[in-house]
Amino acid sequence: MIPELLDEPQVCRLGESRKAVEPCSMVIFGASGDLTSRKLIPALYHDFKAGLLPGEFLVVGFARREKTDESWRAELRQALGQFSRTQPVDRSGWEDFAAKLLYLAGDGIEPETYRRLAERLAGFAPEPLRRNRLFYLATSPSRFADIVAGLSAAGLLRREEAPPFWQRVVIEKPFGHDLASARALNAALTRHAHEHQLFRIDHYLGKETVQNILTFRFANALFEPLWSRQTVDHVQITVSERMGVGARGAFYEEVGALRDMVQNHLLQVLALMAMEPPVALEAEAIRDEKVKLLRSLRPIPPDEVHRHVVRGQYTAGTNAGEPRRAYREEPGVQPDSSVETFVALRLWVDNWRWAGVPFYLRTGKSLPLSASEVRLQFRRPPHVLFAARCGPRLDANSLTLRLQPDEGISLHINGKVPGTELTLRPVRMHFRYDAEFGAYTPEAYERLLLDALEGDPTLFIRRDEVEAAWAWVDQIRAGWADAPLSEAEFYPAGTWGPPAAEELLCAAGHTWRNPQSGT
Repeated sequence: MIPELLDEPQVCRLGESRKAVEPCSMVIFGASGDLTSRKLIPALYHDFKAGLLPGEFLVVGFARREKTDESWRAELRQALGQFSRTQPVDRSGWEDFAAKLLYLAGDGIEPETYRRLAERLAGFAPEPLRRNRLFYLATSPSRFADIVAGLSAAGLLRREEAPPFWQRVVIEKPFGHDLASARALNAALTRHAHEHQLFRIDHYLGKETVQNILTFRFANALFEPLWSRQTVDHVQITVSERMGVGARGAFYEEVGALRDMVQNHLLQVLALMAMEPPVALEAEAIRDEKVKLLRSLRPIPPDEVHRHVVRGQYTAGTNAGEPRRAYREEPGVQPDSSVETFVALRLWVDNWRWAGVPFYLRTGKSLPLSASEVRLQFRRPPHVLFAARCGPRLDANSLTLRLQPDEGISLHINGKVPGTELTLRPVRMHFRYDAEFGAYTPEAYERLLLDALEGDPTLFIRRDEVEAAWAWVDQIRAGWADAPLSEAEFYPAGTWGPPAAEELLCAAGHTWRNPQSGT
């Protein structure tokens, strides 16, 4: 029977060829931190429950505070009760998993500490358990280079092309604070480890819907021909957050929205959405195309930044009927701070596919809702037939990829309203992940940790990718030159940013299409 005539869906299971995780040990530096209890341990627990981890697997938590194995496990069990995506926590499942959790106290800058860690690992059996090692740096970025140097000096991390066993290092963001610091950190790390041993993690790439961008583009012949300057008028990428900085004020004072969100999350989504088709579904082929895209971004000279980039900072306001305080009133924030909590920008990709198509990116805190989406706004129909009679009231088609929440894909088209009169209005052809696949969606760290344990770098960021992103973003920082915010750059909490963000698009006859709740 011809496959096209079958009613049953044709399922292609590429994941069946995934490499099995070998017996190994994982050492978490920063084991007492928030990331470990909120994200890493819950992700490992769910991977363990799903049977995705090997039977021979141990986790060693490493931090300065003195704890026993039992007290650390008790802390993590309490955290799991709060942060696990499945409730209640299965008692027997937790007990089996907890038996694999060990703790070691020490100072990450003392050689003696690494000697004791080496002794602890040397006592594991069988051999792959003590020789295959994943080191997760869930610490302050200032400690990354020292930890890797300490591991190397203790013989725990070997810089070898093809060792009989493997050692890998997972590095959390922020990876540097500008191009110079990113290059310096890369140089420090690669003195002790090869690039293929370094896994720079951006949890955004672990989100199911972000990964699905590649599937949507390259597994569907219907849409890829539309993905170019011939049909696309402009592109909007929005990552909005309803909450303010909260307890992260001191951290935010050091980074701001440009470094915290644009340099990594937004540029990563842009790269996946706009890159050329890779030559193969292999890690380096995909990462090669992402780097090419980032290098195709038209530079914004510092003296032109004011024309293409809008920054802002939230003031007191209300959000969903709740009062919100100003950024300058948040704990850890300077009362005269000029750190941006909002960025909107216009950029161009100077390659054959996207020449002349503006891309609009924005992100901010204390906006009306939390949402992430990519919207392709297509060109308007020719000014004949319906367009000639309706004029601007005939909406242009658009395609929206909703990354979170309410994950889905919507194609907006024009349709006739039933009735005796000829009335047109936009309608949606809508796909929702939860309706099609069910409510279950794994957390980003569940996928990323498995990939790191397997040695698959596809969803991790390569050295040249990091440096290309910083090289582009640094020009914007130079354009701002630590100038104080003007009155026009403030926006009340609960709004979509300063008025200049709308003016940025109005100059070209465009307007922001704000994400809607529940769509």
